[in-house]
Amino acid sequence: MSDATDAALDLEIRRATHDDYDAVVDFTSDIWADRGGDYIPDIYHDWLEADNETGKKTFLAAVDGEAAGIVQAVMLTPDEAWFQGIRVAADYRGRGVSHRLNEACFEWARAQGATVARVMIFSWNTVSVGAARASGYEPITEFRFAHPTPDSDAEGPQSVSSDPTATWRYWTHSDTRTQLSGLGLAPEEPWAIREITRDDFERFADETAVFAVESEDGLAGAAYRSRTFERDVEDESGDSSTETWAEYGVGAWDDAAAGRSLFAAIARDAAACGADQTRVLIPETARAVSDAAYAGVELAEEPDFVLGIDLTVH
Repeated sequence: MSDATDAALDLEIRRATHDDYDAVVDFTSDIWADRGGDYIPDIYHDWLEADNETGKKTFLAAVDGEAAGIVQAVMLTPDEAWFQGIRVAADYRGRGVSHRLNEACFEWARAQGATVARVMIFSWNTVSVGAARASGYEPITEFRFAHPTPDSDAEGPQSVSSDPTATWRYWTHSDTRTQLSGLGLAPEEPWAIREITRDDFERFADETAVFAVESEDGLAGAAYRSRTFERDVEDESGDSSTETWAEYGVGAWDDAAAGRSLFAAIARDAAACGADQTRVLIPETARAVSDAAYAGVELAEEPDFVLGIDLTVH
């Protein structure tokens, strides 16, 4: 798929502002209508960065003053950038708008010191996957969310500790770390992924929770809770309520028994947090997905892709 810039477009890339809200809602209102609609109109004002904030910037593409696209760039660590929420108005798709927005993100991220940038794209969104590849991104990994039910009485066949050193030690040697290229959900930014370090596990142990599965043969699994959050939901009758979610940045284990033990520990932790729902990032492999299914854990219908770009050579 080609997304070369249309030379006929008088395209301006500038910082998005709160005054752009109505224009952004106009061109995002028809996106993913068959999947519940786009989330950006609901979070737009909270999503924008403060005027003096340097760790985040939201770009708007405009053609002759008309909003044509949007994207946000975020620095997750001193050298890891994350780009999210890229959208292009229907009339301007396939005309280079996403390419120009990406280029603006690349330039900004390099100026902040980033050496790598990543994006997450739903696997079913093939148009965006193609546009990302056309802008220079390369595939890194894919994952799926597992959703164990919070349960204070959940039990597994193996013991699980909250030792951050053991959790880190397992992570350093696990196949899952290799499959995910060392990435897990970032606690600093919703729906963002970055490299997970030893210091992170120490921090999670203090602020949220870590899990280390211990089998007779040694360490056999690891996970961490990245955050808890609340989400407004609406039932079929139109009544709204609030759900509490517990999010776990990665789940890694050796075999089915370790997987059951890890999911049981997560279910107990989620119940202790008062969570109504959970999600756990697991690698999109036949082993991990089938182990989770074997443990009776609900799974997302489709995986997500993570793509990245080396900003030192782009």
